[in-house]
Amino acid sequence: MTPPAAGPSLGREPSSSGETSYPEPAGRRGTSPADVALGLQARINSMQAGTLDSRRLPTVPALARILPGGGLQSGGSYTVRNSTALAMALLAGPSSAGLWCSVIGVPDFGVEAAQGFGINLERLILIPDPGSQWLTVTAALVDVVPVILTRAPEHLAPTEWARLRARLRQRGAALITLGAWKQSDSTLGVAESAWEGLGAGTGHLAARRMKITATQPSGRLRHAYVGLADLQAPAPGTASQGALLPEGLQPGAAPGRASTALFEPRLARSS
Repeated sequence: MTPPAAGPSLGREPSSSGETSYPEPAGRRGTSPADVALGLQARINSMQAGTLDSRRLPTVPALARILPGGGLQSGGSYTVRNSTALAMALLAGPSSAGLWCSVIGVPDFGVEAAQGFGINLERLILIPDPGSQWLTVTAALVDVVPVILTRAPEHLAPTEWARLRARLRQRGAALITLGAWKQSDSTLGVAESAWEGLGAGTGHLAARRMKITATQPSGRLRHAYVGLADLQAPAPGTASQGALLPEGLQPGAAPGRASTALFEPRLARSS
């Protein structure tokens, strides 16, 4: 069988000197190499920007300011050192936006507190004690849930961590770990915390102020001073944070009822 002629089918054009030359791509004739390079660079930049925006998960604004990339990233991993409340705040943004979340291996995770932060309990999967199957359970949920909060076991081989991290990136899920994990993209913690409203034996807890830090593997540290309410996302179907309080504990409740709620936003003088 005779093969087809190579010249025309490969797009080669013979020159007057007998050498074979290649035609310029369509649309680039008369365009200088510098213009072509600038055009390609602009296209690459626009594609990268779109990719980063599409990988960013909804995040509470107070935390988005200090997280690398401006928020939780799909495929990223984050460590929370010393605060379950801070971990709940990381879940609050994605959950209030309608994403499914899972909590694995945290038996003391309080669902009432989680709802107060704005976490949608109808889209929350709780597995308090996976036992020796922690890695299997976590890897399985990575395939179906975009955000996972867990307390990782103390003894886990580096190769197992590496496989889990690769799975996160492949599936586009974000992992939040209570405790210490050296391979996290950012480590968050509460560096300072103070309650306001208490006097010398009198008064009511009115607000909590915290200094939250986020440290990247490079050592770069960011911090933000926030109030407890800044870490809460509106719960589905609620118009404001006040709606999260039980009836009778709302600020401005009718006289004779529990109008001086524990978290009523007022300060009491100390004696």
